[in-house]
Amino acid sequence: MTTCPALLVAAPASGQGKTTVTAALARLHTRAGRRVRVFKCGPDFLDPFWHQLASGAPVHQVDLWMTGEADVRQRLHRAAQEADLILVEGVMGLYDGDPSAADLARLLGLPVLAVVDASAMAQTFGALAHGLCHYQAHCHGPLRWAGVLANRVASERHAEMVRVSVTGESLAEVGGPVNVDHAVAVGWLGALQRSAALTLPERHLGLVAAQELPDAMQRLDAAADALAQTPLGQLSVAQMRQAWGVGFCEPNLPSALSGVGQSAIDRSSETGRPSQPPAVGHHGGSGRMPEPALAGQTVAVARDAALCFIYDANLQTLGELGARVVFFSPLNDTALPPCHAVWLPGGYPELHAAALAANHAMRDALRAHAAAGKPVWAECGGMLLLFDALVDKAGTTHTLWGLLPGTVRMQKRLAALGPQRLDLAAGSLRGHTFHWSVTDTPLQAVARTVRPGAAAQPVATGQEGEALYAQGAVRASYFHGWFPSAPAAVAALLQPAPLWEETT
Repeated sequence: MTTCPALLVAAPASGQGKTTVTAALARLHTRAGRRVRVFKCGPDFLDPFWHQLASGAPVHQVDLWMTGEADVRQRLHRAAQEADLILVEGVMGLYDGDPSAADLARLLGLPVLAVVDASAMAQTFGALAHGLCHYQAHCHGPLRWAGVLANRVASERHAEMVRVSVTGESLAEVGGPVNVDHAVAVGWLGALQRSAALTLPERHLGLVAAQELPDAMQRLDAAADALAQTPLGQLSVAQMRQAWGVGFCEPNLPSALSGVGQSAIDRSSETGRPSQPPAVGHHGGSGRMPEPALAGQTVAVARDAALCFIYDANLQTLGELGARVVFFSPLNDTALPPCHAVWLPGGYPELHAAALAANHAMRDALRAHAAAGKPVWAECGGMLLLFDALVDKAGTTHTLWGLLPGTVRMQKRLAALGPQRLDLAAGSLRGHTFHWSVTDTPLQAVARTVRPGAAAQPVATGQEGEALYAQGAVRASYFHGWFPSAPAAVAALLQPAPLWEETT
């Protein structure tokens, strides 16, 4: 067992500021020379960009369904061996989802720091903090509670009102500013005043990616400076270790599963209940790693401002499958690097539609790649790029790359959101869907994703899930896959194997 101070940063809902606080805390300790490792609860691509900038280290997802308990335990155990502080940012509200961030905290003994937007409340703040701490305690046991941080207070007087609502003590009663040990004891970790400088910009899919903003680090430093004035920011690592130390054990791994393919299939398709992904292997991901199915092959991965939704763990899985990973820019490059397969991840093609439409050289290179029978796996935004046209929110039509027939239309509200599972002959790939567009295409789905716990459904009736399209060497879906959950399935998607005859 390795002990390391750790916090799960949660909130009563999205938009409370937990990403800003997590990144600020990571930045505060990183610039002091400490090693901080940050994780994101749930399938999120954008918040990790800020956490990676703040901590200077890769950020991985931890999710009891998508990545699995063994994967979570393994990643946190490895982080504890090299880190001075571990931070896990929750997803949505503390108790939202099944499993929720609270379930993760309770399972691993992670102390919970609640970030609450206090801008529209006073004494009710204390009731909300009390509820977050004690909800479900009667049926699931208590959470390990670190305390609460008030965000976006209007003034020092406002901060004092919400502080008293939590502790019942005024500053006069405690003799002035609260010292950090007392703050931890009473669960009051401070307040941040409302400031545009402490707000990270957003757009329709979430936060603007950190790499898009030239002043991203200055924003993090401003947030870290503000946090340094709070009891939370004044805690030393030794004090955090004493108050919030967590023992991280390497998971007990069963004997390795033999073979690939059927042994890796998610048995929930037979039982109707979600199963845990097979145990984590030496590679740190869920599922039995097959023999290097992509050994000697090169996978070209799109990565730029248009297509940037990439889990670091997915790249790691490709490497462990034996692939050589190279990157290219659909926006700026005029040719594909020499490769056997292409992966087009999600992103924001709608924000760069005109530039993408104008890159005829890359369009022709990708068409030639697919015409040669070389696989293309396209997820969400990467798939949108391949259709004939995209209609943006303003109603402007952009001619795109035409590898798939049909038109994509951006919507003014969310079209789909939630965890999904893609059942293939080679294994069941776990992941999620999150998009603001719809497609109008004559293509028929060759498979459909299903929600956790659902049995596999016939293609014609599986309307709840995302369509999986196949045309020639192109395989495409709105579905974002977590590659470590089924490496054999990933290998199949990136090889010119008769995958579709097996799944239809």
